[in-house]
Amino acid sequence: LEQATNVMKWYREFITTAPDDLNGFFAFLTVPPAPPFPENLHLKKMCGVVWCYTGPEKEAERVFKPIREFGPPALYGIHAMPHPMLQSAFDALYPPGLQWYWRADFVKELSDAAVAVHVKHGSNVPTMHSSMHLYPINGAAQRVGKTETPWSYRDATWAEVIVGVDPDPANTKRITEWSKTYWDALHPYSAGGAYVNFMMDEGEARIKATYRDNYARLASIKKKYDPTNLFRVNQNIKPAA
Repeated sequence: LEQATNVMKWYREFITTAPDDLNGFFAFLTVPPAPPFPENLHLKKMCGVVWCYTGPEKEAERVFKPIREFGPPALYGIHAMPHPMLQSAFDALYPPGLQWYWRADFVKELSDAAVAVHVKHGSNVPTMHSSMHLYPINGAAQRVGKTETPWSYRDATWAEVIVGVDPDPANTKRITEWSKTYWDALHPYSAGGAYVNFMMDEGEARIKATYRDNYARLASIKKKYDPTNLFRVNQNIKPAA
């Protein structure tokens, strides 16, 4: 637990000062029992970062030097690849038909207290497919006004998602309870709303908390173009009264 705490704190400081062409999301995970992961790490609960660097290739060694040297990492697999290869890297691990339960939040500050909550629950991922991802959304995302688009959390620094996943329906309660318990403990440290694609059926108040001052404008647009609320699947914005 101490090692996971140190890694998460290092990541917090490193990524918030990284250049725009370097991004990496932090994860609590269980190492899959298959290549390219070495057998000595199979099924171990660990934390890791999935990196993406889009700057000049000749600068990559310099950019990744502090990443490669911190720890050092139990597994370092950085190499050049086409972007679609990175996008599809986890497709084989997550085929269609799995059981999923999501909870999420936007976060302005990842405090030491929040890190402690993450480590407590993230180190107990209930199944191999379950995970917590922490995505940095600072940089370019913060250079747009909060009322210029529907997304109002331009002042957030992170988007976190807690996701319980398993192929067996018998484990639905297990993955759901882990996700809810983790989120309940962590939500007090959040900014309030969440990325809507990471949300379940959590009620209208949760949708309003996500769009904040932009919600009324979206509801007015919905009234104009969809007054009967025909398009109401997923996170619905009801037409204005």
